[in-house]
Amino acid sequence: MATGARMHELMAELFPICRSITGDGVRQTLRIVGERVPLELREVPSGTEVLDWTVPDEWNIDDAYVALDGTRLIDFRDSNLHVVSYSEPVHARMPLDELRPHLHAHAERSDWIPYRTSYYTRTWGFCLARETLDRLDGGEYEVHVDSRLEPGSLTYGEVVIPGERDEEFLVTTHVCHPSLANDNLSGIAVLAELASALAGRRNRHTFRLLFIPGTIGSLTWLATREDVLPRIVGGLVIACVGDAAPLTYKRSRRNEARIDRAAEYVLAAREDARVTDFVPWGWDERQFNSPGFDLQVGCLSRSREGEFPEYHSSADNLDLVRPEQLEGALDAVLEILDAFDADRRYVNLSPRGEPQLGRRGLYPQTGGALAQDEQLAMLWVLNQSDGEHSLLDVAARSGLSLDLVRTAADRLHDAQLLGEAP
Repeated sequence: MATGARMHELMAELFPICRSITGDGVRQTLRIVGERVPLELREVPSGTEVLDWTVPDEWNIDDAYVALDGTRLIDFRDSNLHVVSYSEPVHARMPLDELRPHLHAHAERSDWIPYRTSYYTRTWGFCLARETLDRLDGGEYEVHVDSRLEPGSLTYGEVVIPGERDEEFLVTTHVCHPSLANDNLSGIAVLAELASALAGRRNRHTFRLLFIPGTIGSLTWLATREDVLPRIVGGLVIACVGDAAPLTYKRSRRNEARIDRAAEYVLAAREDARVTDFVPWGWDERQFNSPGFDLQVGCLSRSREGEFPEYHSSADNLDLVRPEQLEGALDAVLEILDAFDADRRYVNLSPRGEPQLGRRGLYPQTGGALAQDEQLAMLWVLNQSDGEHSLLDVAARSGLSLDLVRTAADRLHDAQLLGEAP
């Protein structure tokens, strides 16, 4: 539980920060993460054309309120959710009927503050509990949003953990939400802990971890790092992994990609875990899976977007996320990456009949007993290693564990009975 507690503590440190798709809140968040992992911050200037989009002006905010007779009724200092993200600056006085179109309340819960944004339309607004909205009456209200929308840059964080191969596996999470815990401080915390875990072990693949603003961040990365794309062999988006819902894996656009097979194998052993088909809606997996890139990126979450009632509201707080859920998600990610690594294909170099395993020290010296799992795993690997079937295929068909199958393949490879397929 120490790992889960450490992730929850990071979330608590990040929770008060006002984040958006650009601005100092994102930088502050990434600098804190960077105290734990060797994160490189990248800045892409406002106005940069990224595919069909443009990096917007940078947004920062210092204060905001709605007051009546000098009393703040809606106060940014109480919750950064009170202000519609990317609200343009305003300082004015107005009656309630003029103010009301700029006020947003939760549709179902009278005591929750909703989370709303206006990234690409210049306007301003406030979010508040419906019970507060219902108490507003006549009078002249003072409205103040002390924000700045001006040329700056979009900031994202990137860490590359070298492996034995140049082939890269991409893991990403979005960092643009303000004080929302499950969506998506949970993803930030798990990815930070994952970086530490991967850096402390030997890896077959190179891992590239991205902490990016949602949508515009992934589009910016795709547009500006095209030199990296040919090396990406799979990926995983991590989001909403801290609530009590079972783990959910959403397949890539191909539906049967290598990452899909690895995730399905791992989640099959977990009670109530779900695997869903790809849909072009959700988090940044939809950008990586767009047909012009088709990067074979899946998504791991617990609740999907909109599936938990607290979604995009002040009720998505630190109490919603439990350390044991974070730790369970991290364990699943590591197992999926291990399964992805193991899911390689081999060619039997002695395919005409079984090779003599005994003289290679791979078979018991005394015959006649029933085959043990270790010997059976070697026979399955030899039989299926035609360059078409992977080790996950062998595990699924034989009913043997992937670890046992991988160990058998390693021993056969060391004995020069298997060659790795291209």
